[in-house]
Amino acid sequence: MAVKPLSAVVVSVSVALLGATLTSCSSDDALVVYNAQHEQLMEELVPAFEKETGIDVELRNGKDLELAAQLVAEGKKSPADVFLTENSPAMAAVEREGLLAKLPEDVTAPIPEQYRPTSNAWTGFVARSTVLVYNTDQITEAELPASMLDLAKPEWKGKVSFSPTGADFQAIVAGVLATQGEEATRTWLEGLKANGTVYDGNNVVLESVNAGESPVGIIYHYYWYRDQAEAGEVSDNSKLHFFGNQDPGAFVSVSGAGVLANAKHKSDAEKFVGYLTGKTGQQGLADSYALEYPLNPEVQLDPPVKKFSELAPPAVAVSDLDSAAVVDMMTEVGFL
Repeated sequence: MAVKPLSAVVVSVSVALLGATLTSCSSDDALVVYNAQHEQLMEELVPAFEKETGIDVELRNGKDLELAAQLVAEGKKSPADVFLTENSPAMAAVEREGLLAKLPEDVTAPIPEQYRPTSNAWTGFVARSTVLVYNTDQITEAELPASMLDLAKPEWKGKVSFSPTGADFQAIVAGVLATQGEEATRTWLEGLKANGTVYDGNNVVLESVNAGESPVGIIYHYYWYRDQAEAGEVSDNSKLHFFGNQDPGAFVSVSGAGVLANAKHKSDAEKFVGYLTGKTGQQGLADSYALEYPLNPEVQLDPPVKKFSELAPPAVAVSDLDSAAVVDMMTEVGFL
């Protein structure tokens, strides 16, 4: 399969559509952050960084591939100093376009090597685990598949739900592609299309499983844990299954942080990314509503969230996750 460059795949996202969120006036002194991470999370962390450093931050919020497309379209003229992603394929794509600066070692050192590229062009700072949520009234844990790939088999027809249009599921597909190869990934996607029910958003997948509309669903861990921490309204009839054993279904998706090569506030940008990877920022992540995994080993989530050290995800080089190839393949299969 011919793989298109990012500029051919995602720059087609309407730049005009992004204008409303990305062209607001900003102070020349403010650090401009193109943010595809959860807005609520950044709105918790940024004020603490501003208070500690005296650096003003302007968040310009959007989605992973849309903001990546915006950066490619703007090139050297981009006002962005920092790029934050929810999943790493968009960051890896921007890195391949040569738009990121190498980060200082003290900024990346707190994060284990497997969660940042060898280039040090960006770093992971928080992660989420792929899980299978299942309705406990409809299926037992013993009846669950041994691998996420098994959900493409005929016996799972009409029993699985997922949200293929979002960056979350596309990152999971990128993990399958990186570990299983193109042919196996296409076969899996075709099986899922035949078997599954498509919803718009992981939260809707969770709701559908909890309501008994679907016995199982593919989501990230934090959707279930967040609802449990609140009232359990859309999760009390379900549980999570962690595949482990380096299965593609145990894929850990990394949120990335990088400094633009043409950043106007490079020193402040490096301080911001260093705050996100350092102990103070990581503890802020752990204490937030997000319930995503901090990647600095000095900081851990409290129970009942499953320990990060127990996830046993597949080994995936974060810079190898190819968003363009995933978009092509999912389009061919009919998901996009």
